[in-house]
Amino acid sequence: MFELSLPWWEFIVRGAFVYCALLVMVRVSGRRTVGQFTPFDLLVVMLLSEAVSNSLSGGDQSLIGGLIIASTLVALNVCASYLSSHSRKMSDLLDGSPVLLGRDGKMFDKVLKQCRLSETEVTEALHEADCTLSDMAYAFLEADGNITIQQKKKSD
Repeated sequence: MFELSLPWWEFIVRGAFVYCALLVMVRVSGRRTVGQFTPFDLLVVMLLSEAVSNSLSGGDQSLIGGLIIASTLVALNVCASYLSSHSRKMSDLLDGSPVLLGRDGKMFDKVLKQCRLSETEVTEALHEADCTLSDMAYAFLEADGNITIQQKKKSD
């Protein structure tokens, strides 16, 4: 239970490599937040953890090896959060930046397709903002995956 079958530093290297690889894959895959996952997205996330488990542990079943890996992943997450909060460039790289989806009542279909958003998702965001498409000034896909709608200013 406490005997490592690999050198301690290999767990750190494995954890760092898998963390970085998954970070890139998740950033490339899109901007959906956990609440916006489709059943297929959720299935992929669950299977990802199973797929990389052996890559993380290298077959080691020890308690200490698991704790080293967990500590490495938490430390990398803390470092990414720190970098993101202290550097605009790192924030844009790690977290992304908002994307303009539409303006003045017109949605940009090409951008919606690039962001893999359906009309239903945009319609839901309009309903949540209590806004019609014709009353929309701007629509943004935020870095966290939420769609923000800004209404046109009403003239008195």
